[in-house]
Amino acid sequence: MFVLGNFVDALASLVSILLTIMYWLILIRALLSWVNPDPFNPLVQFLMRTTEPVLEPVRRLLPPLPLDISPIIVFFIIIFLQKFLVNSLYDLAMRLH
Repeated sequence: MFVLGNFVDALASLVSILLTIMYWLILIRALLSWVNPDPFNPLVQFLMRTTEPVLEPVRRLLPPLPLDISPIIVFFIIIFLQKFLVNSLYDLAMRLH
């Protein structure tokens, strides 16, 4: 069972890292939107390609607003997943060891 415990522990770590990276990418994109960056800049294009698949479904669920609050909603979702999913996976891994 320790192998399964190690697998779940590694999975929890991977999910935590991916959620943290997504959090920072969305934060950087939100901050860049205040300064109207060059859309042809490779960094801006990378941020758009990586964050748009996460932000667009949230935007579709929200009513039209003058301010885009989808990053805030996604931040709450990421924090929830960090606290619930990742911690649950770590607890499961500890029980499997």
